[in-house]
Amino acid sequence: MKIKFILALFASIWLALIVRLFFLAVESNNYYSKLSRNNTVRVEKIAPVRGEIVDINNKPIAINKLGFKILLKPNLLQTKNIEIFNEEIAVLTKLLPSLKSSELIKNYKKKDSYYNHNYIDIVPFISYEEIAPVYSILNLRENIQIVSAPKRYYPYEEIGAHVIGYVSRANKKDIENNDLLELIGYIGKTGIEKQYNEFLQGESGYREIKVNASNQEIEEISYKSPLEDKKLTLNIDIELEKYIATLFADQAGAVVVMNVDGSILSAGSFPEYDLNTFVSGITYDLWDKLSTSLDKPFTNKLINGLYPPGSTIKTGLGLIYITTKLNEYWNVNCTAELPVGNRIFRCWKQQGGHGSTNIIKAIRESCDDFFYKGSLIVGNEKMSEGLIRYGLGRKSGIDLPNEFIGTVPSREWKREKYNLPWTLGETVNTSIGQGDFLTTPIQMARFTALMATGKLPVPHFAKMIGDKPYSPQAEEVLSNTELAKLPLIQKAMYGVCNEPGGTAINYVNSKVIIAGKTGTAQVVEIKQDEKKRKLEHDMEYYNRSHAWFTTYGPYDNPKYVVLVMVEHGGHGGSASGDIVSKIYNKLLELGYITKED
Repeated sequence: MKIKFILALFASIWLALIVRLFFLAVESNNYYSKLSRNNTVRVEKIAPVRGEIVDINNKPIAINKLGFKILLKPNLLQTKNIEIFNEEIAVLTKLLPSLKSSELIKNYKKKDSYYNHNYIDIVPFISYEEIAPVYSILNLRENIQIVSAPKRYYPYEEIGAHVIGYVSRANKKDIENNDLLELIGYIGKTGIEKQYNEFLQGESGYREIKVNASNQEIEEISYKSPLEDKKLTLNIDIELEKYIATLFADQAGAVVVMNVDGSILSAGSFPEYDLNTFVSGITYDLWDKLSTSLDKPFTNKLINGLYPPGSTIKTGLGLIYITTKLNEYWNVNCTAELPVGNRIFRCWKQQGGHGSTNIIKAIRESCDDFFYKGSLIVGNEKMSEGLIRYGLGRKSGIDLPNEFIGTVPSREWKREKYNLPWTLGETVNTSIGQGDFLTTPIQMARFTALMATGKLPVPHFAKMIGDKPYSPQAEEVLSNTELAKLPLIQKAMYGVCNEPGGTAINYVNSKVIIAGKTGTAQVVEIKQDEKKRKLEHDMEYYNRSHAWFTTYGPYDNPKYVVLVMVEHGGHGGSASGDIVSKIYNKLLELGYITKED
């Protein structure tokens, strides 16, 4: 028994020795081979070139400008190398006077460490024109590397600024969420640049190279090219965009030109600003000027501007009226005033009112009293439910970041927000798009497309994402009854622009037959004891009403929605009618609408 135990013990010891010998001879060889390889093989990531953004006619609207970045050899701040470091900084600032030594040293110190063996980026971008005369001199210096580095450039400067957006330096939070940004350095911050950043930035490539003990390259082992230059094609026509910017001149507000399928041909938020100022960093003085402007140039008013819609909602509200508790034959006698509780709600037409008024006349002449009285019968619940279903008070789904929702006031909304009861006066106020009612120009353009076609489209700027078409499907939100009654609303909208009494007839001179609705959205409350309304042009500018005019055309074959909202413009038709007309004429000139349509 003892002999068996001793033999087993010896066998176990020998087995353990054999296993250990195998590990040292074979397995650990792989481990130390990897360490050795890491010491002799270096992987360099290759930054992808950001994709271009082009318009519907393939005109570049966001491109990459040719330039270079300058890198300096690492570990030059050590005592034995400090003189070399100072010499290289002195050479750079002498040959390139635009560079500041303090900035170069600061950039170097950020990334220099004993463990860093990669050259350090100390000049993120310098133009080809500036570096060309001294390129050969710098390229001969062994401590300096010059690498091509494109810089984002917007050839149309401020045109379409809020839609296109801009890129700028990525911050720590950006890099934490996207590792590639540490290599690229830039990220889309607003607009299309932000919405499609992941697509546009591409994917990095790499070089696997063998180096010697001095970190000098011996040979290239493998190479993978970056996935880059991805092209994003928009529905935007930049020439139309430029033309509309001239029409808006010094006014503030928003414009939307949208195909009834939701593809946006042109959109502008005014005032605009030069996108190129943000790529390298905006000056303090310019930032202060723009950020303190009362016209809010940094706000993308298309999706973030919240305005009372005024009478523009009367088309959709009229459809709700005649398909719920009322019908198309319902009539009111407008006497210009309606007492509700301790308030008097006045119609805009003070002298005698509109008299006998049906749904078509109410929309054509924008009779407030018709909608006041109708709201008291239909009730806020059906009004708010229908308007939200029609696309107001909810996101449109547009391909831009941070879209605002807006507000369709209701009993439930008020209870959740303020924990207060609803009043009849609020129902009446809502019926003319005032009170707490807030919407965006994009929501209103979408709403108008619904009135034109019976379908609620998803507004979108992208036409092709790479080689893939982008065309989101419209929502079917109208009931069969609503679809059957919709022609009455369309007939009334035709009257707004083409028949006597229409609120826009005196301001429309389009070569295209259009239909639409004007809106005057008050920004200051009219006091109850103020019997005679002050004329808009007699008010202080920032007290004047916002002027809406939302349209579609051609009337018999709806193709495009054209919406103009002029901040503090006064009456919708007078402030916006000429701009809308000229846009339709331009659409005809450019061939988007033909005489046969």
